[in-house]
Amino acid sequence: MPRAVRGLLIECDPSIKSMILKYDEERHDYIVEDLDDENHLVIKESQLQNLKARLDQDLDEKIMQLEESESE
Repeated sequence: MPRAVRGLLIECDPSIKSMILKYDEERHDYIVEDLDDENHLVIKESQLQNLKARLDQDLDEKIMQLEESESE
């Protein structure tokens, strides 16, 4: 019997979408449906906070790396 999964439609930049797709390749925890080639995804509603936290952490790390490389 099929099961329904609550999802949220999100719109994001292509770079963020590629990060989310990469995360989902590991365990298929986030994406319900990839809607187009550019910037629309349906993600699992229950994973929204986890996804936001992971993106924030990774983006903060990238910003720190950029700032360190600019100061050298």
